[in-house]
Amino acid sequence: MTAPAQSSAAETTVSPPRGALGAAAALLGWVNTAAAVLSAVALGAAGCVLTWEATARYLFKIPSDWQDELSVFLLVGATFMSAAWVQERRGHVGIQALAVILPPAADRVRRLASDIAALAFCAFFSWKSWSLLIEAVRDGQTSNSAWGAPLWIPYGCMALGMSLVVLQFLLQVLTRESLQHAGHR
Repeated sequence: MTAPAQSSAAETTVSPPRGALGAAAALLGWVNTAAAVLSAVALGAAGCVLTWEATARYLFKIPSDWQDELSVFLLVGATFMSAAWVQERRGHVGIQALAVILPPAADRVRRLASDIAALAFCAFFSWKSWSLLIEAVRDGQTSNSAWGAPLWIPYGCMALGMSLVVLQFLLQVLTRESLQHAGHR
């Protein structure tokens, strides 16, 4: 058993932004938390659906074709809707090798550049997701399965989730959070 890691003296904590950015951060934090809770419920529901499918198919010989697609929809929703909550905590996979090699000032600039690049990518992804959603709603697109689930459901989760990620990155860039500390929150 290891002792809990202690933070170094060089690592500082991030003070919450003040004013309009502070209010936006608080609101976005609340929305991200609500989305994460709903995502957790969706993950549990997907587990129940898949458990039912396996039980019904193998024990009761009841075939069904809706459970795989419903599980995929739930997992897509959970993945995209929880992404901003994870980013708020800087929990996404990151390469820390450069943080060890670079001087602290250069590492802060690297993190800011990474946040700006990620913001640009996520903004493009969000825009494309909204385009898919609008097209799915306009054309009444459904899946090709017998269930024929409406595709606006997963596309809507993608668009909303990526928009939350964009807002989270934008907040982090505007508050220059990556310039303020070296560690995870």
